[in-house]
Amino acid sequence: MHGAVARCFPLAVLALAVGAYLVPGPFRHLGGAIVPLLVVVMLGMGLTLTPADFAAIVRAPRLVVLGVSLHYTVMPAASWLLIRLLALDDQTAVGVVLVGATSAGTASNVISYLARGNVALSVTMTAVSTLLAVVLLPAIVWLLVGARVPVPAGELMRSVAEVAVGPVLIGMLGRRLLGGRVARLLPLLPLLSAGAITVAIAVIVGLNAPRLAGAGPAVVTAVVLHNSIGLVAGYGLARLARADEASARTIAIEVGMQNSGLAVALALKVFSAAAALPGALFSIWHNLSGSALAAYWSRRPPGAL
Repeated sequence: MHGAVARCFPLAVLALAVGAYLVPGPFRHLGGAIVPLLVVVMLGMGLTLTPADFAAIVRAPRLVVLGVSLHYTVMPAASWLLIRLLALDDQTAVGVVLVGATSAGTASNVISYLARGNVALSVTMTAVSTLLAVVLLPAIVWLLVGARVPVPAGELMRSVAEVAVGPVLIGMLGRRLLGGRVARLLPLLPLLSAGAITVAIAVIVGLNAPRLAGAGPAVVTAVVLHNSIGLVAGYGLARLARADEASARTIAIEVGMQNSGLAVALALKVFSAAAALPGALFSIWHNLSGSALAAYWSRRPPGAL
């Protein structure tokens, strides 16, 4: 079922996203469902993991250090490059830098799972990059655009604990307590994960439809290139550093998929609606590109390469 779900995943995401853009009203009313949907998915992923998966990362943290280092160098550097190549206006430039300076997004964990990546590494990288965002995000924004950005540290940490780390730990505990009864549910998890993230993406599109209508070619180009650079450089540099295939896929996804929701929130709070546009567009695009990549990789198990 895993392969079949991943093959249909991009088409379902695209179809529902287009529908949400054309008729955003019904999806806007589901805005409060995004977090519960992600929690359900992360809980399900926890059922697929064991303490041994995380113990391996603790014993050999090189992959976490490598992935997080790439996350906070590749994406900010890509921001700086795109601002200059595309001659972006000041507010758009701020928005692009905010996207490049933020932590990995929770949706990256779902995409890593569907792409047959290293889910334990994905969850760990998301948590670590979020912790570091408290210091690195303002520093990177100040360095690249000379603006001071207050980061809601407590809210950020609480969100990761509630949406990612907590549900995964509860899922792992459930697997330990329920044993064989959980095994019967495992084949259904890819379908559940894909369905939940597809609805979440459509809701994001519906909520951001007014902003998307104002996106010009320069903003669209910047977002597509930014995400593409992160995915390609993340994977290529991870393989050059001799990461295994599953971990390289995970690092690519963690580098290329940002917490763009945070970038939008900070842009609206500190800058302007124009600065929020790159983050809003990135929220949609990185899920579309990530789902397509997951479909491609799902047909190629890491061990078979």
